[in-house]
Amino acid sequence: MDRRHHLATRPSTAALALAAVAALALGTANAQDKPVALKLSSWVPAQHALNPALQAWADDIKKQSNGTITSTLFPSEQLGKAFDHYDMARDGIADFSYVNPGYQPGRFPIFAATSLPFMISNAKAGSAAVDAWYRQYAPKEMKDVHFCFAFVHDPGALHSTKKVVMPADLKGMKVRPATSTIGQMVTTLGGTNVQSSAPEARDMLERGVAQAITFPWGSLNLFGIDKVVKYHMDEPLYVTPFVWVMNKDKYESMSAAQKKVIDSHCTSEWAEKVGSAWADFEIAGRAKIAAEPGHDVYKLTPAQLQAWRAAVEPVEVQWADGVKKAGGDPKQALDSLKATLAKYKSAL
Repeated sequence: MDRRHHLATRPSTAALALAAVAALALGTANAQDKPVALKLSSWVPAQHALNPALQAWADDIKKQSNGTITSTLFPSEQLGKAFDHYDMARDGIADFSYVNPGYQPGRFPIFAATSLPFMISNAKAGSAAVDAWYRQYAPKEMKDVHFCFAFVHDPGALHSTKKVVMPADLKGMKVRPATSTIGQMVTTLGGTNVQSSAPEARDMLERGVAQAITFPWGSLNLFGIDKVVKYHMDEPLYVTPFVWVMNKDKYESMSAAQKKVIDSHCTSEWAEKVGSAWADFEIAGRAKIAAEPGHDVYKLTPAQLQAWRAAVEPVEVQWADGVKKAGGDPKQALDSLKATLAKYKSAL
């Protein structure tokens, strides 16, 4: 090879430098960003199926941010009580919080539509649907925090110390409801609500303070509630909707590239991933309960189920009144929710 050919084929110094800069920009886009350490708060026990899903979410953020965003997950109410998790995210006690908005009746009236009885059939597509629907309302209704995503657990049922078949059977019973909306159902049917967070529920039932509880199936075992209730109405009565929210100041303190990573993990797709991991656990729990000696897992007849649907209709009216008082449009919100659930094939 002559010298002229060698010079013609050899890359110039400028070209090599440009390529190096391009490689650096593509490969380590966030290398110059300040490290961010996030505190993630989950009030369910460490062994709960939700926690590995949240950890997988955090691990993917670490990977996509080239290690500049790291997270520590604190389960089991380590950073604060379950009831306080929204305010913990607002106040920066946690950077991300797992919140059950139903623990604070009346505070998030539009979101409560998702816990109306006999509304959602499954937690997988249902989580994506609830998230996609609520994004139009979250900036106003949850303006104190940076909304990440919403999701639901697999449909829960009524579990009790005495058999409940017809709506009238709830009259006079003390019930621990999953959400304020289910609490409205209980009072509409003549029962009395007994408030407690999920970690406190077994004790309430064991002491006779409550005689029934609405709860998803797998979590009955996890919280030890299967030891204190015997009867299980095998119908998809409700789901509990949750949100995963972030402290606003923490989000604003991040670089543009880091915010982009967070945004890409605050989507309906991630809502479905997190909801699906938990759903599989709850679905397996039903079979486990049915196989345990001393438990009565029973279906309702079509006529009995229709009686329940008719009996809970006033709950929707109460929900609508709450939305109106807050200045919202309940018809628009509910029509939008039902259309989104139908689109995602997750309506009952």
